[in-house]
Amino acid sequence: MPPVIDHEKCTKCGKCADICSEDVFYGSKKGEIPNVTYPKECSHFAGCVYICPAKAITLRIPLPMLLVYKPSEEIRTT
Repeated sequence: MPPVIDHEKCTKCGKCADICSEDVFYGSKKGEIPNVTYPKECSHFAGCVYICPAKAITLRIPLPMLLVYKPSEEIRTT
């Protein structure tokens, strides 16, 4: 499932497009609401969710991935 952008909250900063390694937001320009151009390319690493200053992006993790998905705040580093 692709990222979902709340158009009311989005500040059009473009940070989501800059951080996305899969180019899901390809062609999006700073100053415009990002367009999810390639939704099937989303790898669900959630960089766009965490970098968004307005918290305007949500990510729906597909059911098969939920079996192995662990939110970053639950991952311990030693």
